[in-house]
Amino acid sequence: MAKTEVRIDKWMWAVRIFKTRTISTDACKKGRVTVGNTVVKPSRMIKVGDIVCVRKPPVTYSFRVVALTENRLGAKLVPEYMENITPKSQLDLLEVVKISGFVDRRKGLGRPTKREGRELSRFTEEAYTDGWDFDFDADDDEIDS
Repeated sequence: MAKTEVRIDKWMWAVRIFKTRTISTDACKKGRVTVGNTVVKPSRMIKVGDIVCVRKPPVTYSFRVVALTENRLGAKLVPEYMENITPKSQLDLLEVVKISGFVDRRKGLGRPTKREGRELSRFTEEAYTDGWDFDFDADDDEIDS
């Protein structure tokens, strides 16, 4: 007998929106998942035809529930269970972020990568070789005169 309702956290994990069920549950608890413009709890039951919006900054993805499952699916079977209806503007935003290559590293998130370290070294070397050297003693002599 086919199910008529399934928990949203199980469904999102099963259709591979999230890698683990724990991450799926946490996204619901943090208010990143909505159904019909309403923030939902992990235990919310969904049915065929519901629109699920998932905010994974900087993009908000939208999915239409086509079929229900509680079991993890192979990647090839996912289109039978959900339809990605994310607006083009959101997908364009994702492309812009990928192209810009900007790494959002807040204070305390760890060491820079090897590439970032080389870029930082290159930047500081250019700063010192492009006329940023100052003769501080010369300024002191001019002030005293």
